[in-house]
Amino acid sequence: MNTVRSFPAAVSTPEHLGVEFGRAADGIAVARVGDLVFAFVPAGDGQYFLASAWRVSRPLAELKRDDFYSHHGSIEGEAAFRNRMIEQAGHSRELRLLSRQIVRLTCSTPWGPSQGATVYADGIVCHTTAGHGGFRPSDACNVKVHPMLRTDGGWYEEDAAWAIVALTFPDLVTTYERKCADKTIRDSWSGAWETIFGRSLAPGESYERDAQAFAREHAGDWIVTAALRSDHHPGMTEVIATIGGTRDAHAQERRFLVPSDEYAVGRFGFVIDETRHAAYDGPSSFAAWRGRAA
Repeated sequence: MNTVRSFPAAVSTPEHLGVEFGRAADGIAVARVGDLVFAFVPAGDGQYFLASAWRVSRPLAELKRDDFYSHHGSIEGEAAFRNRMIEQAGHSRELRLLSRQIVRLTCSTPWGPSQGATVYADGIVCHTTAGHGGFRPSDACNVKVHPMLRTDGGWYEEDAAWAIVALTFPDLVTTYERKCADKTIRDSWSGAWETIFGRSLAPGESYERDAQAFAREHAGDWIVTAALRSDHHPGMTEVIATIGGTRDAHAQERRFLVPSDEYAVGRFGFVIDETRHAAYDGPSSFAAWRGRAA
């Protein structure tokens, strides 16, 4: 169960102008930055996530969890929440200094017709569509993208590839956007990042590199590909595993029983310890296995 921790009442301090911190009517920590309000929301099991809403003008003390509808991922604690809000305020200040313009352009994109566009600079345009969006630098701008990151068609989608544009044209984005872009490149295009910056990424600096290391280390281990609480063995989780976590249709599968209070997937999967986790061929809780179970 998550308990409410100490957090200051609504206050804007001189060194952090632009941020108002407080606590909502139902006790959660909240903050206001410009037109946005943010909340530090309990997610169960001691975990929290960052939520936000736009143009909510009521005082922070009157807000409730239901006022926040956008989800921004997990956040470690109230100190991290406070730091993130200070960072957000800096991001907002820098945005006001940039020359971005919202325009309407008649244009086809890989995601459908453009419904709106933001011009970051001459030749750097970001389009939005009904379901997605992304950047389309002009040909003259696209040639400035590093060859290891450059797309042939010149389109850079908004989920991850936007970071390539931000990395190439850092003066057009905020400090916070540069930080996010750097992490995205490290996580998704680690080889290109190492080439551009001339050093190897250390463990913990790149999701992609860490995943590759995990795969090498556990190439011969049984890694769980599916799991559910056992109907036949209380307190146990029945899992299906393959060597190296392979999900190929022809991969050999084996079932194991793992204590439920021990089973936690982790970043790259749960590795079976054959000295502790018993191989299992009894009655199965998996529908696809029921006909095959002994």
